[in-house]
Amino acid sequence: MRNILITGGAGFIGSHVVRLFLEIFKNDKVINLDALTYAGNLENLRDIENHPNYLFIHQDITDLESLRQLFKKHEISHVVHLAAESHVDRSIESPLEFVNTNVIGTVNLLQAAKEYWGDNFQNKLFYHVSTDEVYGSLSDTGFFYEDTAYDPRSPYSASKASSDHFVRAYYHTYGLPIIISNCSNNYGPNHFPEKLIPLMINNILNKKPLPVYGKGNNVRDWLFVVDHARAISTIFSKGKIGDTYNIGGHNEWTNIDLVKLLCKLVDEKIGNPEGDSDQLITFVKDRAGHDLRYAIDATKLEKELSWVPSLQFEEGLSMTIDWFLSNKEWLDNVTSGEYQKYYLKMYK
Repeated sequence: MRNILITGGAGFIGSHVVRLFLEIFKNDKVINLDALTYAGNLENLRDIENHPNYLFIHQDITDLESLRQLFKKHEISHVVHLAAESHVDRSIESPLEFVNTNVIGTVNLLQAAKEYWGDNFQNKLFYHVSTDEVYGSLSDTGFFYEDTAYDPRSPYSASKASSDHFVRAYYHTYGLPIIISNCSNNYGPNHFPEKLIPLMINNILNKKPLPVYGKGNNVRDWLFVVDHARAISTIFSKGKIGDTYNIGGHNEWTNIDLVKLLCKLVDEKIGNPEGDSDQLITFVKDRAGHDLRYAIDATKLEKELSWVPSLQFEEGLSMTIDWFLSNKEWLDNVTSGEYQKYYLKMYK
């Protein structure tokens, strides 16, 4: 039995990874470490909380001594590191929080793994899950490849780029067995409504303005979160030590076209007149340093490890909207209190 530590497992992507790992790796123990900050929610894992191979630990990766004790107590052999502050807007408001969690927290994990594993790296793995935003911004053409030079533009992407560099440094300096993946934008069930798609769905349902930065021409490549979790499990099982894998959906949309599509799909599902929610679209001042376009080339992952996305975009969006319509209590709970204060500050 392997003891797999998944950090950030109560978050959006992490919760889907925890669930999939329990399903696929039936003989392994999954230990979910999460600090349960604003976007971490154990409601995301209610269906598996009593699984015999699952353990939740409420802990912060910024506490190195606690990590050292955790590695020893639970004999951690594998790490899948997803814990991170992840929203660009929040990073612009509070960059030091991103440095503390994304950089210091990652180095703490690397150090705890290095100390516990010693010189015995057989059947060990430190898998660091990162973002395509470390590559910077593209013009109207071209793609991000695994060897694209880093050019982060926001405090968030700079913190993730730094964490990527530290992971590779521990591989080159100490021989720590690492893998890194960089993924495009995710969407799907359990998504905290500060990100574009769940924010728009929530606002359409509540007939609130739909804030679109600038003219809405920024382009993002979208991937269904379950497909990302599948990619992570594939790389975890078959990836080459020391390598990087890009994960993307071959699915580019401008923000304004995506918002209009969401309006159309939600209106159809809740019986609104055609074009009803389009009237809610409100253009707001552009984000500082807003990257124009992200686009991932996932050819390496597809050819070497035989992974491909399973869903077409409209199918995935439809499933996502259905989930939010069926989980209004979850949505109400996560959009109360501090979220309201944050929302008013960001989109005033």
